[in-house]
Amino acid sequence: MGKLVMGYWDCPYCSTKHIEGTRRECPSCGKPRGQEVNAQRSSDVTVRPAVHEDAERLVEIYAPYVEDTAITFEYEVPSVQEFERRISNTLERYPYLVAELPGQIVGYAYVGSFHARPAYDWSVETSIYVDRNIRHMGVGGILHRALEDELKRRGFLNMNACIAYIEHADEHLDDNSVLFHEHLGYRMVGQFHKCGYKFGRWYDMVWMEKIIGEHVADPKRPF
Repeated sequence: MGKLVMGYWDCPYCSTKHIEGTRRECPSCGKPRGQEVNAQRSSDVTVRPAVHEDAERLVEIYAPYVEDTAITFEYEVPSVQEFERRISNTLERYPYLVAELPGQIVGYAYVGSFHARPAYDWSVETSIYVDRNIRHMGVGGILHRALEDELKRRGFLNMNACIAYIEHADEHLDDNSVLFHEHLGYRMVGQFHKCGYKFGRWYDMVWMEKIIGEHVADPKRPF
């Protein structure tokens, strides 16, 4: 899939690591980025298609989201064998990508059917999970960029994200997923109220969409 190089800088005030960009202040604490922050640590992130052998590591990344968050409404951590099955089923029609730092998978992204009926074949539902130890370092954006490019290449037109939502953040859910997708160009298109129950409380679900291609008459089917 190719290699993307990320530069990072560390905020000298709050010690938060950020992906290199044009901002001159820390996104976390708002303090100005001083002249002392000149050194950048670069890491190579490689994005490639997933294979069955990745399943064990992907379960390791996914498990904390199941056990500690409402980001996924799944209750039980899937087995490695179940993840292998999910990878196989996805790859029959759709891209399934993993992101690697040297020697370690640090995130994955894939899409699935938005709806089973054939009229929906140009639309997909997206999912992205990043190792929780390295969030906010740009890996999610790199994965999404690679995923979007691959979907465009295949002729898909609509990317749809189903996101757990809560009005006021709690210990299991905040609005980072919504903000992440807004930053990537998604727009809010709908909200379902108190439709998911996890950790003894009800959560909303929102749909966000991003149009990535032109809707023409007689479009070529993506698969």
